[in-house]
Amino acid sequence: MQTRSSNTSGSTTILIAIIILLTFPLWIGILGGLFGIVMGIFGAVIGVFAAVFGSIFGLIGSLFGWVFDWGWHFPFGFGEHKFLTVFIIVLVIVLIAKSKR
Repeated sequence: MQTRSSNTSGSTTILIAIIILLTFPLWIGILGGLFGIVMGIFGAVIGVFAAVFGSIFGLIGSLFGWVFDWGWHFPFGFGEHKFLTVFIIVLVIVLIAKSKR
């Protein structure tokens, strides 16, 4: 003979399953929205790091381009005082290296 508690336990399980099935559109939407928010924040963090690295490499590249962009100017590509700039940079590096000895 079945006891009343085992019958109630089976009914409760079936009732919970029906409630979960009927409320599926609600909670799957909430879970999907939360997943989208978390992944959006993760993507934003990766984007910020990529922008920082891109900015650093762009700055280094622009400095090299500014110093060494001699082009085909007269005489021999040293127009616009680029040669003077390179000479001063090399002179500063040599002076710093000699001062440490």
